[in-house]
Amino acid sequence: MSLLDLLTPKVAYASFDDFLSKVNSEIINPLILFLFALAVVFFLWGMLEFILNQQSEEAKTTGKSHMVWGVVGIAIMLGVWTILNIVLNTLNIPKSEIDPEAGEVHLGP
Repeated sequence: MSLLDLLTPKVAYASFDDFLSKVNSEIINPLILFLFALAVVFFLWGMLEFILNQQSEEAKTTGKSHMVWGVVGIAIMLGVWTILNIVLNTLNIPKSEIDPEAGEVHLGP
């Protein structure tokens, strides 16, 4: 393979699509799951702080704050996921017809 072969669009796009597919499956998807789990843990931690520290108003306030921000994080992530699905369904792009590994998107019925 020569340097000229690497610069042709077909090879360059195939490499880039493969790279994007790997980034999506190996980094982005696990990161989304991790952030969602982190928001749930943050909420539960705030709930425990609130329940276990009934004598201290400052600790209760901190627990309430953690619960609120945990719920905000969960709501933002669910909202983005919902909006993305609405856009995909509106444009008639079912998830099953998007193949990032092959670099193909099939529109319409």
